[in-house]
This record gives sequence, C-alpha cells and structure tokens, in this order.
Amino acid sequence: MKNKLVLGSRGSQLALWQTRFVAQLLQSVFPLLDLEIKTIETTGDALLETALSKIGDKGLFTKQIEEELLNGEIDLAVHSLKDLPTTLPDGLKIGAVTMREIPNDVLISTKFSSIDDLPRGASVATGSLRRKSQLLAYRADLRIVEIRGNVPTRIRKMEEANLDAMILAFAGVHRLGMDSFIKQQIPFEIMLPAVAQGVIGIEIREKDAETEEFLRLINDEMTEICVLAERSFLRTLEGGCQVPIGGHAILNDDEITLQGFVGNMDGSATMRDSITGNRNDAVELGIKLAERMIENGANNLLTETRREAEKSHKKVV
Repeated sequence: MKNKLVLGSRGSQLALWQTRFVAQLLQSVFPLLDLEIKTIETTGDALLETALSKIGDKGLFTKQIEEELLNGEIDLAVHSLKDLPTTLPDGLKIGAVTMREIPNDVLISTKFSSIDDLPRGASVATGSLRRKSQLLAYRADLRIVEIRGNVPTRIRKMEEANLDAMILAFAGVHRLGMDSFIKQQIPFEIMLPAVAQGVIGIEIREKDAETEEFLRLINDEMTEICVLAERSFLRTLEGGCQVPIGGHAILNDDEITLQGFVGNMDGSATMRDSITGNRNDAVELGIKLAERMIENGANNLLTETRREAEKSHKKVV
C-alpha cells in the first residue's frame, strides 16, 4: 500500500479548508499516512473579472487540477462537488464524497434581516444565474449585481460598493467561520440550491485501487446516493454554471425525494417538479425528473437563457 498521498486543491481559503478537512478525515483513519497538499490555479481563479455565465466552461474550477491528476502529479483532487462537471474526463471518477453541510443559500447583509425585509429596488449581489432567476421570480423588483471572487472578497466588495445584500452558499460562509454575516438561511421554497451544494467531492484516477481503498473509509453513503440523483438530473439537462438549474435530494430510510428547478435569466418563467423513489434507483430518478421537465418545456427555458447569457455584458463587481 502507498504510504503517501498528494492532494490537489485550488488556492482559495475555502478550497484549502476543504482539502485540509479531507486530509484530517484520512489522517483520523490512517494516522501513519503521509499527506501533502499541492495548490493549483484554475481558469476560474484567473478570470475573476468575467461573469461565470460569459465564460461558459463547465470545467472552470477543475480542468487544471484534473490534468495534474491524470498526469500522476497528484493522487486525488478535492473539489466543491457543485463545481465538478457531471461528465468527468476519461480515466477519472469520484472516489468519495463527504457528509453534506447544510445545502441552503443564505442572505448576507449589514442592513437587512431577510429577503422579505429588502426594500423595493434593493441591490443584491450574486454571480449565479440560478440564484438570480429564483430571486427575481420571488422579488421581481430587486436589482441584481454581478459579483465574482472568493467568499471574503465578495463580502468586502459588497460592503465597499454599499450593496444591500448578497446571496452565498451557507457551506462556504460557515466553513470559513463567517456565520456572523448570515442574516437568513433561505428556504427551498424560495431558492433550491445548486446540485451537490455543500458536498466535498474527491476525484481520483479510475484504476488507482489503492487510493480508492483509502477513500472508501471516509465516504458518506447517504450523501453519495443523494448526489447521484442530483448529478444525473443535471447531466440529463446538460446544465452548468451558465444556466439556472437547481436540484436537491433527501434520503429517508430507503426512499429518496429529488426536487428540481429550471428558470430563465429574469425569473419571469420558472419550472419546479419533484420525484420520489427507491434509493437504489437514484440515477434513474434524476434522469426521469429531467426528462419530465424537458417534456414540459425546460429545454426552451435553458435555450433562451444560454442565448441571453451570450449577449449579456453586465459589469462584474
């Protein structure tokens, strides 16, 4: 067996927190294992002044890390699973997932306590079309401001620009110990999270049985089943960062329930649906829900959104 593993990570505070967390999980099970963390810059890190919807690369935060994984320069790659494309490069697979953190989005503000508390025309920052679509579907009067950067940078930019609020994932804010900025945990009725939000995914080479054996003991099976359903839903819709798609699965005993959301850029047209079935059919349930939403017009919404995103030239804060 190997006595050392090299973990690949982006260099942001959150990415490094997540990679250190995985290292701690491994160390708790294999105390004699030598672990090294290697930071790798990705395209998404280098293009912080460009809107995600304009870049259009599904491997925005993963491609360079995956290249080093395929080349054998690292043994595993630690990702926010929501950033990992649903179709992986040949030769790679997900070796494990961690127990999911609270998956909800949250409202960040120094002025207001909830989305309902925001005044008409309030400025709300987000870099996500999924959040924008659902936010405008709930409050069409709000002014959405495009924002990029890591969590601390976004909070600083929000304050410097005197914006009224911002939407982020609870998991990232919480993992960095910045809960004091959270004013509201947004309920699913208003905003479904991104597929696999709150989950750390660990990517490995398909034929690396030794690394896979290490990871088997830190994998969270309940989370794995839920994200299998969510990712198959997203894959069937052919979605990525540049389209407004949300999905979340809950496992109760042997029963899994998957909710899905699709919308357009301004939230004027949205679709929601859900499906329930056996935990052993997680992948098939994701496909069925996506196909049912496609039959009801989801593709038209997504086509419209992709076209609008290509034409958009909104300034990024």
